Amino acid sequence: MWGAAGEFVSAGHLDDLQCAFASLKGFLASANPHDVSVYVCLDNEEVGSNTKQGALSTFLRDVLVRVNDGLGRDGEELARALSRSFMVSCDNAHAVHPNHPEKCDEANRSWLNGGIVVKEAANQSYTTDAFSRAAFLAICHRAGVPVQRFANRSDSRGGSTLGNLSNMQVSMHAVDVGLPQLAMHSAYETAGVRDTVHAIRALEAFYSCDLRIDGADGFILS
Repeated sequence: MWGAAGEFVSAGHLDDLQCAFASLKGFLASANPHDVSVYVCLDNEEVGSNTKQGALSTFLRDVLVRVNDGLGRDGEELARALSRSFMVSCDNAHAVHPNHPEKCDEANRSWLNGGIVVKEAANQSYTTDAFSRAAFLAICHRAGVPVQRFANRSDSRGGSTLGNLSNMQVSMHAVDVGLPQLAMHSAYETAGVRDTVHAIRALEAFYSCDLRIDGADGFILS
């Protein structure tokens, strides 16, 4: 940790141990009698998710099927439950680099310590759509967590994350979020300390809320 007020953290593998840590802390701090909450941390993203423990594997679906069976429910009830489920896919985002601000989209950029980032892409490389964005923003607003927006410049190819890959096996509403950082994939990645706190609060609020989804057009947050 460094900076005039200890506001930055630098280390290897912040992408994506920072989100894995924050989401686990939020999960453990939550309590929700309204649903079956699930935390999943998948392996091999950077080298290929088509392994037996990767996002393209059947691991997540297999676990959910067995949970459903353990509750005495059938396949139709599982399909209906998944259609009313919501996934937050957490993987870090690129912040504005002070030496190269021209690399970022002018209107959709994120800053260190500015809050959790909702990631969007017109080519659907992220799972975020208008519905999932609205639902997640409502949760963050209620929790008092600042939210930023990220999209690549239209002339730059963006990265990918695990949300869309997981949705190939278990389809549900989903939003892609992350924490802003610099020097992604370097030996000295840099992020904001406050953003980890923001993420823990946001994900605890997500895991604790009663989010009731009605089809593809409406939700009730209580």
